[in-house]
Amino acid sequence: MARNTSASQKTGSSTSKFKTVDAAERLMQSMQVAIDNMIDEIKKPVDPEAGGSARKAELQSIKQTAIDCKELIIERQKLEQMVKQLNDNGQIEEDKDYSGGFAERFSK
Repeated sequence: MARNTSASQKTGSSTSKFKTVDAAERLMQSMQVAIDNMIDEIKKPVDPEAGGSARKAELQSIKQTAIDCKELIIERQKLEQMVKQLNDNGQIEEDKDYSGGFAERFSK
């Protein structure tokens, strides 16, 4: 099926810059809500009456939520840096790859 392109998608980069920053900031707010919800979920006590495999499953779920929360915090931090770059110079800087040798580092 053909995809319709709206007039706003055809506009210049300065307009899309502001839309990108706006979308990124809204995403950061949503991520903060998700992080807060995950932290609240982790704070809940484990059911003392749960035994054996049920308790183990609940603890595993808490652990996985903590890991997911940590990853979300890291991604939010990256997004925050991206927004800062967009606000500072209007574009996202590419990560430099210095995995090559000495000459490759200075050839860029």
